[in-house]
Amino acid sequence: MIPKHRRFATLTALATTGALVLGACGSSSKGGGTNTTTKSGGGGSLSATLNASGSTFQQTLEQTVIAAFTKANSGVTINYTGGGSGKGKADLASKIVDFAGTDSLLKPAEKDAFKGAPVLYFPIAAAPVTVSFNLNGISTLNLSPNTVGGIFAGTIKSWDDAAIKADNPGVNLPSTKITPVHRAEASGTTSNFTKFLDAAAPTVWKLGHGDTVNWPKSEQSGQGNGGVATIIKQTNGAVGYVDFSDAKAAGLTFASVKNANGEFVAPSIDGASKAVAGATVAADLTYSPINTAGAGVYPITAPTWIIVFATQSDKAKGDALKAYLNYVLTTGQTTAPTVNYAPLPSDLATKAIAQLAQLKIG
Repeated sequence: MIPKHRRFATLTALATTGALVLGACGSSSKGGGTNTTTKSGGGGSLSATLNASGSTFQQTLEQTVIAAFTKANSGVTINYTGGGSGKGKADLASKIVDFAGTDSLLKPAEKDAFKGAPVLYFPIAAAPVTVSFNLNGISTLNLSPNTVGGIFAGTIKSWDDAAIKADNPGVNLPSTKITPVHRAEASGTTSNFTKFLDAAAPTVWKLGHGDTVNWPKSEQSGQGNGGVATIIKQTNGAVGYVDFSDAKAAGLTFASVKNANGEFVAPSIDGASKAVAGATVAADLTYSPINTAGAGVYPITAPTWIIVFATQSDKAKGDALKAYLNYVLTTGQTTAPTVNYAPLPSDLATKAIAQLAQLKIG
């Protein structure tokens, strides 16, 4: 897997800003993330080991925030192993992990595995899902939803196809064979990418949406966003969907995608923020910014959550988990743009912080 960039050097500079955000949440601490986070855990020093798995889409943000949080709270260890949203949800249901990262919601069959135990969704950020490509001699590309759908459905097979030419008038496109690359495992990135195709290209895309779909057998697959990025990087003619952070870390080239307003928009934090601003948030803090309307919106913008059991029987772990969630929702929001994620809108972050009161500990 492509190594993920670490931007720990920025975190010290962010501590003061994070302290102001935390202070607005009712803390009187003058120590930024360190003391406020400890106090939010119920008083006294935090001491616990938390294990987590799931979304590779959010993994760079998780690893960056975990490093800062555990530095401020030396009694806490947090291990986040990725593996895809499907694995995270399954691991949490089996109580293998203490929290999970996911970019997709629990489906009925997945909910059954939780045996009725309530689960809370904590949104932590959003980000573009890029359509990244590797094509010798081509550094910019426009793709409409129908064209993207045709490429991944296997009906558009070469880069000089008439549909791609129509999106890119005047561009001298080669006849190189297209090699689509998708995720090998159950993935929230896949879920959001295929939701976009379902919504924006329904006449072309017939494979449905979900953490997994029945991809054409001729396509390649990679493990995690990093695995997809690696295949694209190594293969002339390849194209795949990769989260913004991993795509930038791998030095990939990505297309501008036509949005609901008819604009070709390149993936960016600003475009993702505009997409989130146009989404409707449900009472449980779930929402979908996919293909929302608005000028400058990047249409394949994915949300991402940390999900936890509403009842935490182990007090030490519960206190550490609550403190970590509070940190992610405050100082972590300031960190998010530095590692290529869009922070939550302030009203959604406020709702997520208020939801911490629903965690029952001990």
